Amino acid sequence: MTYLVGFILGQAAAEPRKPTHFDPPPGITYRAVNIMSEGTRLSGEVFLADDAPAGKLPTIILSHGWGGQASLLRGDAITFAKHGYLVVTFDYRGWGASDGRLIATEPYSASDGKTSFQAQVRELREVVDPHDQLCDLMSTIHWVQGEERCDTDRVGLWGTSYSGGHVVYGAAKDHRIKAIVAQVPALDSRLVIATPESRTETFDEATRRARGEIGYPPPGQRVVGNLKGAPIREKMMRYAPVELASEAPGCAMLFIVAEKEELFDNKDHAIKAFESATGPKRLVTIPGITHYGVYLQARKKCQEEAINWFDDHLKGKGSSAAR
Repeated sequence: MTYLVGFILGQAAAEPRKPTHFDPPPGITYRAVNIMSEGTRLSGEVFLADDAPAGKLPTIILSHGWGGQASLLRGDAITFAKHGYLVVTFDYRGWGASDGRLIATEPYSASDGKTSFQAQVRELREVVDPHDQLCDLMSTIHWVQGEERCDTDRVGLWGTSYSGGHVVYGAAKDHRIKAIVAQVPALDSRLVIATPESRTETFDEATRRARGEIGYPPPGQRVVGNLKGAPIREKMMRYAPVELASEAPGCAMLFIVAEKEELFDNKDHAIKAFESATGPKRLVTIPGITHYGVYLQARKKCQEEAINWFDDHLKGKGSSAAR
């Protein structure tokens, strides 16, 4: 998309996108919120059970995988909320109801130090940039600290697939995070430089983008199997949260993996991170399923494992032993 927009203090004035209409089930209070991440508005959603205990509540931030949207997590959010948690979901920048980063498409000038001017820009949408997504997750962690019902001493992260790596990063970089659940997590994208051929392709693409010879991929392009959203390869080569699990000694980490994972080798991802984690930890293998089985036949089982883990480490119930 290309727009002619007026900038005010470096931010574009535009009508915000809205999440798809959603009527919560009886007993659940739902509201849409805005979260600012590096000047870009993210669309967030907050869930709370009407019969939740009074006062501050343990809080869980849910983040979706490659090409997903927060609306797909509403069922999980409702389930967690019914178990007494304040729950927040969000769309990464350029996805779902969130705004995208704006990139100038033509030269512009701003004289006399003014920060309000007009420029022709393109909105960057539906690409996969792990470092932008990490910033968005960290911004959401900061945002939730200001929620009236959030117990800031009991905040956990839940991430699935590509966000399973993001939550490990979040725990390593922000020690306010007390527990995480990484579900079928992909924790290392350095495969884009793993062979001489892939390394050449990644560096060539990065050089051409830096020199303005190519731009960003079009929205929703499918270049990795059937996954929606083209990866920014030069960003992926620096993404390896599998190396960071040991940097969150105070965070309880649950890794849920599919026995028949077909997208990557669990040994190089969740199992490697689990082995290096130094705090409370648990590795659960769901038998008989492939990657997407966590959203289908094993969804209830995965939710139960996550709830038990958060109950243990955000509520102190001690229902599932760490090992």
